[in-house]
Amino acid sequence: MNGSKNYSLSMSFENVAVPPFQDILVVTQKSPHGKIGLTGSMNLLQPDQFEIIEIEDDLVEILIINKRILKRISLEKVMKILKDRVFPYIVKGEIVKVDFKVRVSYDNIELSEDEGHAG
Repeated sequence: MNGSKNYSLSMSFENVAVPPFQDILVVTQKSPHGKIGLTGSMNLLQPDQFEIIEIEDDLVEILIINKRILKRISLEKVMKILKDRVFPYIVKGEIVKVDFKVRVSYDNIELSEDEGHAG
């Protein structure tokens, strides 16, 4: 019997950012990719965009933090937030993506007449 082949397919696609995270990556001890591989990849994919922080911890090996975050909030404050709010929920061998948006706002800014005009 010489029948013809028929195909049916479904397809979708979307834009993907490289690297696949924008803010913070927490790399734990014994993660499958390791700090050397990940830091090398980051430096190739987006040189000078991320700060790589080595951690002295039984659980976390390194943090990869977008430098724009550190322009808005100190590393010490980021570390405290992560230690309090993220580290308790991760286990060895994981790589955890953290969405970390920082919004800066000012209230009640007062300017003198001289400060308010460009001159």
